[in-house]
Amino acid sequence: MIVDFQHHYHPRSLHESALSKSLAINKTGKVPTYFAPDALFDLDEHIRVMDLCGIDAAVLSSGLGMDGAPLELCRHVNGAMHDAVRRFPKRFFGLAHVPPLGGTESFDELARCAVELGFSGVVVTSEVEGLPLDAPELDPYWAECEKRDLYVFVHPALRPTTSPHLHAYDLVRSIGREFSLATTVVRLIDGGVLDRFPNLKIQLGHLGGSFAVLMDRIRAFHQRERLGTANDPINGRLPDRDIDHYTRERLYYDTAGVFGSMVAVKATLGEVPASQVVLGTDYPLELHTDDEMCKIVKDIAALGSDGDAILSGSAKKLLKI
Repeated sequence: MIVDFQHHYHPRSLHESALSKSLAINKTGKVPTYFAPDALFDLDEHIRVMDLCGIDAAVLSSGLGMDGAPLELCRHVNGAMHDAVRRFPKRFFGLAHVPPLGGTESFDELARCAVELGFSGVVVTSEVEGLPLDAPELDPYWAECEKRDLYVFVHPALRPTTSPHLHAYDLVRSIGREFSLATTVVRLIDGGVLDRFPNLKIQLGHLGGSFAVLMDRIRAFHQRERLGTANDPINGRLPDRDIDHYTRERLYYDTAGVFGSMVAVKATLGEVPASQVVLGTDYPLELHTDDEMCKIVKDIAALGSDGDAILSGSAKKLLKI
């Protein structure tokens, strides 16, 4: 069963509603407004492309429910995800959308998504209201996800914290979002999130911001004595186990975010086993055409046993199917 773990969908009526107008993704400014091709609103088109390319099922998420979306809007998004699953059973899986710092009301909605709607996961962005994901304020959220046995899909922050130097040439989207994800990989590990919540399953979008190409450097800086930070209360902190344990056994990564680049996929496989990598296309926001969608599936399948693991190996572990 080939599963695409990063498909995006908005109901058009919700996208155009007053509820969505104050979202960061819809504001003008230094980052372009949210890109919304027609296919984003068309589940029949999703199914057509999936059938053409041999994708059996896709996990749906919506930018309308991310990165500052109020709980009221998230509830509407969750309802739309559930409607999509009911309309196309076994073809779509829905993810829960809630404000991570929303307290009891958010956690009640998370419970509704897990119990009543039957979702297997929840989506969060790589920064939450300006906080990194290892901030102590987010521990109740992580605890609730672990309690509900929901895997967490980390999508890049739509407007990540960046230097002003990135406020040109579309650098916030092209590089800033990836930097936010790569930073998140290390913060989840060094910040102790994976130690505090040993049963938590996390899938990072965009191959974790392509962190794998930096792993030798990241490892070197975990030699705290060598780099002179061993006695620093913040920079000298280390997780309970070797960093490779977390990157290779605890975290999952999808293949979205690199526009179908097999160079990036192969670089990741040089650092983590294929069993921790899942297919992600970012359809229809990144790969747009039939040829692009089919090519990534064929290219990954050509990797042999690694390709099989990426296309279908982790589906049961994350989706409970």
